[in-house]
Order: sequence, then C-alpha cells, then structure tokens
Amino acid sequence: MSRIGKMPVAVPAGVDVKVDGPVVMVKGPRGALERRFHPDMRIAVEDTQVVVRRPTDQRLHRALHGLTRTLVANMVHGVTKGYQVEMEIQGVGYRAAKQGANLVLQVGYSHPVEVVPPKGIQFEVPAPTRIIVSGIDKELVGQVAARLRAVRPPDSYKGKGVRYVGERIKLKPGKAGRAVK
Repeated sequence: MSRIGKMPVAVPAGVDVKVDGPVVMVKGPRGALERRFHPDMRIAVEDTQVVVRRPTDQRLHRALHGLTRTLVANMVHGVTKGYQVEMEIQGVGYRAAKQGANLVLQVGYSHPVEVVPPKGIQFEVPAPTRIIVSGIDKELVGQVAARLRAVRPPDSYKGKGVRYVGERIKLKPGKAGRAVK
C-alpha cells in the first residue's frame, strides 16, 4: 500500500469537492479547479475527506495511487491558500517592471521581453529585481516560473540572469590566463 496514497486529503471548511467519475472539481475561496484523472483510480468524498483507492496492486496502479492523491491535495491547497514562486534577477541593468497585467523584462537583450500571464496567473514586482508568480494551480505556477527563468537563464561564469530565490549557481573559474615566467 502506498504510504502517500492511503492518506486521506482533509477538505477545509469553505471548500467544495465534487467527483464525477474520473473528473474532480474543487471550488474554494480563491477559485475553482478541475482535473481529469486515470479512470482506474477510485476517488470518493467521505465526510470532510477525499479518499483515493486503487483497484489492484499492479505497477501502474501503485504508481498512480500516490500521484492521484497528491494532485487532489494540491488542488485543495491551491483553492484555499494558493501557490507562489519568488524569483530574482541579477545583473547590471537587468530589471523587471509590470505594465498592466504583463511583465516586462530587461535582461541584456536589445529589446525588452514582454511576458503575458496565462489565465489564473498573476505577477507581482515588489522590487525591480524581484518577481513573484502566484496562482491557484501549482503546475501552471511552476511552468510559468520556468518559462521566466528560460528568458535569461543564469550565466555559469558571472551568475547573471533570472533565477529562483535561493537557487545556487555553481560558477566556473573562467580563463586562467598565461603563466608568467
């Protein structure tokens, strides 16, 4: 039995979970999420908990058991508290600004890079070198943050670029130069 899969997901007050076959809909104070799961997984709402069961001990079902439970837990967490990823920009002249809902990055290119947020994602710029990506869908928040990082990944020689807060970049030493005799 999967240790993660057998744990029930607690549903807090104010959150409504509906299961319609393989489709799970979660509504909460921050919004609503809907996701289709593998049809073999049995998802049920019992009292104030969501329980995920698997039909057999086949390898596929064991793998899907914990995954399904975690995805449902992420949906419940998203509609109650939401998710956010903090990013920082390092480099001389590198900065971010918000224009309406869009994010404009100036990261060493000849032109500014404008990023349009997908539906359900918000950008915050508390400082010119800090960006906060927030939303209710954990997968989408992580994907948008990865796309922002891909605009100018951290350089391995100087460390300049867009990175996650707390991310460590291992810097290469660079050229040593000619030895003096």
